[in-house]
Amino acid sequence: MDTHSQNFKVRLGLFIVGGLAIFVIAIFFIGKQQNLFNPVFRITTNFYNVSGLQVGNSIRFSGINVGTVDNIRIINDSTVQVDMLIRRNVQEFIKADSEAGISSEGIIGDRVIIITHGSYGAPMARDGQHISSIEPIETDAIMASLQTSAVNAEVVTKQLAEIMTNINSGEGALGRLIQDSTIAENINQTIANFKKSSEGFDETIEITKVNVFEFMEKLQLTVATTETATVALGEIMVKINSGEGTLGMLIQDTTLSGNFNQTLINLEQSSRGLNENMEALRHNFFFRRYFRRQAQQGEQEITDAKSENSVESVRIYEEK
Repeated sequence: MDTHSQNFKVRLGLFIVGGLAIFVIAIFFIGKQQNLFNPVFRITTNFYNVSGLQVGNSIRFSGINVGTVDNIRIINDSTVQVDMLIRRNVQEFIKADSEAGISSEGIIGDRVIIITHGSYGAPMARDGQHISSIEPIETDAIMASLQTSAVNAEVVTKQLAEIMTNINSGEGALGRLIQDSTIAENINQTIANFKKSSEGFDETIEITKVNVFEFMEKLQLTVATTETATVALGEIMVKINSGEGTLGMLIQDTTLSGNFNQTLINLEQSSRGLNENMEALRHNFFFRRYFRRQAQQGEQEITDAKSENSVESVRIYEEK
């Protein structure tokens, strides 16, 4: 009896010690999870709808758990305040213009708060500071959107099935194109004709290319000839400017120029004297009858020409 009592006491003691150890370990893990043994600081934010967020849910920054939700309370009919406890060692990375949003762990996991990075030059978030928030997207809204998309996809699928049925039955332009062999043959003939036309076009391009090359060669020869003529003309102009040759002497020699001007004056005076002599001959007794006969003959020729023109005009009028 005493032995049995002693073993029972030992087992009872071991059970109590194990229970205490498990309790201490549980307290340690729970405290670590809830940041009970780490220095923390508090920040707050407001949401219109927390979408199932609960006290004790995790807070993540850059994908790392940095704190827990400490308290959730309703401020008014459109505002819910969320108090967050963040580890002190990440306070320097959270900026005053950072924003808090609600997400979930996986597709159907617990809700978590995601804190975004702030701007580079913003100050560090202080203890008790209020930061902005991003309203979460409700699962019901996502499901409603998916349902609308599914209905639209069903309508599109039915219309596509009708189109394929019409095509298979040979209706419409596309159906006739697929089912009618005559159209396919016409298309093949058109492609063959287009191929022949392209071959002819290639030949035309080759001929045009040859003609262009010949034209460029002739143009090059013309340019060379023009260059030679230009050089020769330049030499002639140099000689003229230097007074060489008849034209150069005529332009550069002032004496020759004066003689040429005097010759022109003499020719003009000779022409004037000749006119005076002819006028004197007209009034001379011996030549007066000759000039008068020449004048009468000229007037007769003019009269005959006018008569011929009148007869020709009458004949043309009668023919019309």
